[in-house]
Amino acid sequence: MKYTTEIIVNIPLEAFIKKLDNPENMKHWQRGLVGYDYISGTPGDIGAKMKLLYKMGKRDMELIETITHKKMPHEFHVNYDTKGMHNIQENYFEETMDGQTKWISKSEFIPTGFMLRMMTLIMPSAFKKQSKTYMQDFKNFAEKGTSVANA
Repeated sequence: MKYTTEIIVNIPLEAFIKKLDNPENMKHWQRGLVGYDYISGTPGDIGAKMKLLYKMGKRDMELIETITHKKMPHEFHVNYDTKGMHNIQENYFEETMDGQTKWISKSEFIPTGFMLRMMTLIMPSAFKKQSKTYMQDFKNFAEKGTSVANA
């Protein structure tokens, strides 16, 4: 399943990247994030791997993030792997004429298990909604300092 999500964030590209590229900020815009640990590679560099731990209701989830491409400030691509799902994320950033930042995120979800394969077929809107929520939460954090850390 593939889709593209876009959002305009009302801060300049340089400030946008500074907030996005700081792992300490993730808790402010990724709901349910409990913590992260670097696994291998140089943090922030291509090939670096990080374990992300989430609490989604009563469910614990672990993702492995691998940076696959980085041409900052305009491109940042990562893969996320968890039990039953491989997610390819291509992120593109551009500064608008008004000094805002346009964030375009291309997502591809590749289920590796039956249940998640069914979810991508039956409920694709749930994946799209989650992507849009993360982007909106980042926008609120970047523009207003609003954090979802205790949400």
